[in-house]
Amino acid sequence: MEQTKALNALEPYLALTKSATSPRAAADLVTHATSNPNTYVFAELLQTPQIQALSQSSDYASYLTLLEIFSYGTFDAYSLAVNNGTNNLPKLNDAQALKLRQLSLLSLARDPHNLSYASLQRDLQLPDARAVEDLVISVIYAGLIEAQLDPRYQAVHVSGVSPLRDLAPNSVPSLLTALRSWSDRCADTLTELEVQVAAVKAAARERYTESQEWELKQAQEVEALKLAESGGGNGGVGGGGNSGVHSRGQGQFLNSAIARLRAGGAAATAAANQRNGKRGSGSLEQGQDDDEAMDLDEEEPDDADFSGGGSNNNNSNSGVGASGKKQRASRRKL
Repeated sequence: MEQTKALNALEPYLALTKSATSPRAAADLVTHATSNPNTYVFAELLQTPQIQALSQSSDYASYLTLLEIFSYGTFDAYSLAVNNGTNNLPKLNDAQALKLRQLSLLSLARDPHNLSYASLQRDLQLPDARAVEDLVISVIYAGLIEAQLDPRYQAVHVSGVSPLRDLAPNSVPSLLTALRSWSDRCADTLTELEVQVAAVKAAARERYTESQEWELKQAQEVEALKLAESGGGNGGVGGGGNSGVHSRGQGQFLNSAIARLRAGGAAATAAANQRNGKRGSGSLEQGQDDDEAMDLDEEEPDDADFSGGGSNNNNSNSGVGASGKKQRASRRKL
């Protein structure tokens, strides 16, 4: 967009070259074109025959050199030529000086590591840091660059540069070299990205395979437990060939259940002992006394049965006595 605006601003001067038949008229055209605040590209004007004819004029050949500096040179190059006095360059007016400094900043922005206030003040021959900031602000508002000022660290951070500088005649080979180097770096980066993408895909496939295997194994274990439970139920009800026979999965299931019950019982006993503390011995003695009292209670009805009955009831009494003994024996076991 900025390049289109610059070309549109140059169009009137390209039309005026047809009437600039004298070196003086061509020199004035160069002065007006470089002073316009909206013109930033001059390659088309530089290639016109009327402007190229200035090289044949001893009085106005310096205007051709000046237009070349505005096209692809810098303010430092202009100052160096003026100091040497070889080309007898014309003096710049205020508009031309601002324009050349703005274009020079575009060239310096190619190296973002060299955009400190001190370096810009030196290369653009500005009096102080405030002048540097004013120039950068004017370039930003003109749409030539995208940048931010950093007064704390005295630097300019450039994020974008408009393509508004013309190419020097001998700069094409170096530009091709730079483009080839950039293309090689892009190819290397693309290769590395493809390798990383392939590694990520391989890792994803491996994780997916592991998850599928784990889900299959889990489903098999669940199915085995279901078969074990159904096999145990059929054996108890049908009483046929499956009675008393357990599969390997059912045996493992029962063993694990018994182990959990034993572990739970041991844990409950330990917790009870820990809560009771020293009261355990007293409880045991009290339990023994209760057992003895229970035995004594059982003996009294036995004696009564033996004394109350006659000879006719010997058989029945003996039966009752036997049952009483069995009852006492069972309670002693308890």
